[in-house]
Amino acid sequence: MKKILYILFICFNINVVSALETKIIYVIENEIITNIDIKNEFRYLLALNSKLKNLNNEKILKIASESIIKEKIKKIEISKNFSNFNVDKRYSDALLKNIYKGLNFQSLDEFNSHLKPYNLDVDDIRKKLAIDALWNELIIRKYNSKIEIDEEKLKNKIMSSAKNETKEYNLSEIVFEIKDKKDIKKKYLEIKESIIKIGFENSASIYSISDTSKIGGNIGWIREESLNSKIVNNISTLKLDQISRPIIIPNGILILKIKEIKKTTSEIDFDNELKKLINYEKNRQLNQYSKIYFNKVRKNIGFNE
Repeated sequence: MKKILYILFICFNINVVSALETKIIYVIENEIITNIDIKNEFRYLLALNSKLKNLNNEKILKIASESIIKEKIKKIEISKNFSNFNVDKRYSDALLKNIYKGLNFQSLDEFNSHLKPYNLDVDDIRKKLAIDALWNELIIRKYNSKIEIDEEKLKNKIMSSAKNETKEYNLSEIVFEIKDKKDIKKKYLEIKESIIKIGFENSASIYSISDTSKIGGNIGWIREESLNSKIVNNISTLKLDQISRPIIIPNGILILKIKEIKKTTSEIDFDNELKKLINYEKNRQLNQYSKIYFNKVRKNIGFNE
């Protein structure tokens, strides 16, 4: 692997204009990954998180390689379950809007202009989003019947916090894995040191197993009522830009960063709030199953770097 790293360092200078010889780096079943694929993946990731350019080549290579490997494995499994990779345009538009709004762009045209220096356009992003969307659809098909939602508990949660003033957090996350719980503190301190040195966004790209790692761990705005009590207790005393202690969740260990906090005064729409909480809880459980299923697929494929 170190030899491959050395050979490919040059691939990641975004200003290189000379043509590169195409070399096969990985073979995963019927899918191949070349040095050009990895370079293109880097440009895609950089377009979504410009702070990646501050990392050294070895870290960039590792992030881009793991990202494209993950995508190829998903693509292989999707092809076994879907006849094509088409996604409804309205749904694709909604996914795109979530991306560019999360990056603080106001329109699709503005986002497309942002992509041009990276030799990308909106259609390139659509193809990426289609794979993630179909993977999520596959997870829903396989695990939706296993989702358990306690609506009464959620209703009581809304009622107990039914006040005019509500608090919202703009959050970023890092979700990491450890083999033994006794290693949590050691890994947490390693990530904390990384955050101090290279920032939260870049550390998320390196350490996080969550899909949000592509956008620097950004989650966005979440109402306090949508968070479980363990998370609220952990972040309620944090100041802006501080990070939480490690929080044990079913699919790993969670670190949260508070980017902004706002308090809003509004009438509680009970039905709408219940719908939000149900969707949040459903997505939380599906994310757990997604990680479990991905690891199973990767193991069955027998791919090891």
